[in-house]
Amino acid sequence: MHALGPRIKQLRIEASLNKAALARKVGVSDVTISYWESGAIKQIGHERLVALADALGCPLRRLLEDDSVDLLSAPLYLRSQPPAPWHDPNANRITLPEGFLVGTNWQGECYLVTPAPGECFDYLGTGDLAAIGPIKTYDQPGHYLIEGEMGLFIGQLERSQDGELLYRGERSATSQATPLEKSDQPVGRLLARWRQEGG
Repeated sequence: MHALGPRIKQLRIEASLNKAALARKVGVSDVTISYWESGAIKQIGHERLVALADALGCPLRRLLEDDSVDLLSAPLYLRSQPPAPWHDPNANRITLPEGFLVGTNWQGECYLVTPAPGECFDYLGTGDLAAIGPIKTYDQPGHYLIEGEMGLFIGQLERSQDGELLYRGERSATSQATPLEKSDQPVGRLLARWRQEGG
């Protein structure tokens, strides 16, 4: 897999665009294009990714994924009612460039998700995208998709000194982590997120 920066440069050259022309089409400066291509800027917002793919004349999947993987780019809808969206037999796995998963130590399957219309999740707003890897158990501190009696929700998990799993929500009244209910089980780890710009 190649990093996103070299892929942007390759696609720009294929589209016969110089940096300034691409920058105008995307609505950023040519300096920003240089930073993206060099990998100095590692996070690009969802709207900018869509505009970038459009300006380059390629599908979003070609921009985000390894060319050897031919998958649809449409994200799966995340709903508060189980099951997790990847349990659908038609769910498409994605392969993200290594640059997106720096520090995640992730080798498993990965799915692109977005909240379904009318759904609300902590840490993932309307129009945001997330790469989620299905899991069976908690493995490291971070943001997780959790399944419990109240359905699916996203929270920040960590272990206490006694090994107890602690939960914190984005909208919690206190910043204090509380023990995760025994009936709540992590089913996916958020590997990367892209916030909708202006959201």
